[in-house]
Amino acid sequence: MSIDPLLEVLRRKARFTHQELADLLSMDIRSVAEHLDIWEKNGTIRGYHAVIDADAVGDNSVSAFIEVKVTPERGGGFDRLAMRIARFDQVVSCYLASGGYDLMVVVEGRDLREVARFVSEKLSSLEGVLSTATHFRLKTYKESGFIFERDLTPDRLAVAP
Repeated sequence: MSIDPLLEVLRRKARFTHQELADLLSMDIRSVAEHLDIWEKNGTIRGYHAVIDADAVGDNSVSAFIEVKVTPERGGGFDRLAMRIARFDQVVSCYLASGGYDLMVVVEGRDLREVARFVSEKLSSLEGVLSTATHFRLKTYKESGFIFERDLTPDRLAVAP
């Protein structure tokens, strides 16, 4: 099953007006509004957000990607523990992942100590959490489809005849 073209456009840029979406997709504006209303009410569209360059606004908060190994529960697998982790305020995203760990948890905090406290006091102490590995975001190059590099000059040298 392929994704609806309207949802695909919104996934890439959610700031279009209903009229712009209708024109872009050759749809009626009323149809666009009805689709969006249905998707917002049934949870297909979970929300809209801006992608903000933290450096540009002086945001010194810290983001961390935490690999979490857990013991799956009988009858519930990973879901119950993953949802418990996802409900923490510090957690921005929580994914079931393949590979050497089970969950990928994205966390934000004011500073390194706040993230470290979250991992040691809240995350690691949960029953079923076997281990964690924390990786801190150092620089953002691309987020949600948006490139952060301002200098777009090519890295290639000019070709001499």
